[in-house]
Amino acid sequence: MLIIPVKDGENIDKALKRYKRKFDRTGTVRQLRSRQQFTKPSVSRRAEIQKAQYIQRLKDSMES
Repeated sequence: MLIIPVKDGENIDKALKRYKRKFDRTGTVRQLRSRQQFTKPSVSRRAEIQKAQYIQRLKDSMES
């Protein structure tokens, strides 16, 4: 449960913006979307490896 203290005289828009930012950082929406459908462990492992290869290629291209 997220608690956002609203200060006296604070604009409600600012408090709402702080709430949205804090909610995004918790990763709740991402977690819900990932749980909507099952992915096999082999598929998720393959995706992780591909992501690591992509990042490594970017780092290699930056060095040379």
